[in-house]
Amino acid sequence: MIVIIDSGMGNFGSVANMLRKVGADAIISSNVSTIEEADKLILPGVGSFDSVTKSMKERNLISVLTYKVLEKKTPILGICLGLQLFTQRSEEGQLPGLGWLKAETVRFRFEKSNSCLKIPHMGWNTVQEARPHPLLSEMDADSRFYFVHSHHIVCRDEGLVVANSYYGYPFASVVAHENILGVQFHPEKSHKFGMQLFQNFVRLT
Repeated sequence: MIVIIDSGMGNFGSVANMLRKVGADAIISSNVSTIEEADKLILPGVGSFDSVTKSMKERNLISVLTYKVLEKKTPILGICLGLQLFTQRSEEGQLPGLGWLKAETVRFRFEKSNSCLKIPHMGWNTVQEARPHPLLSEMDADSRFYFVHSHHIVCRDEGLVVANSYYGYPFASVVAHENILGVQFHPEKSHKFGMQLFQNFVRLT
């Protein structure tokens, strides 16, 4: 069973619909007991870093998620802000992140030559594979995903980066460390490409 973490802010319904399309057994929940029973977890995120962090604390989600992810090694997929919450800190807020990845979340900053680029980065973009990973199985150079974000993560260990995208400069758009996976884009808004990614996640062992 896949549990989509109801942190109070996220595209939960859209994620659940995409998972159903690929035949996955998925539910949306913030119930601690339900999360403890999950085979896999997905953390979508919409809103600001601090607001979602506060909401997760109020729902007593942080301790059970940390136990499941770090102790039980349950696979988890972070989506957009969900990925950013895996980092140690964010320039967007004051509260610490979950700290599962040796990374931080920073705002897009462009040189004068790219000063015309708008923030947030919004729209379709490609990903360039940095290393093979099952999450990107059956993807090719034409695979495109939908992005909406003003911040991105910077990994202290480049080995975490599975794929990069380009907006003014390269940034990590897919990362993985053991059972901890994250994407900066929204696969639930990315049509057949997002569906393939969810299917790959479902197949992970």
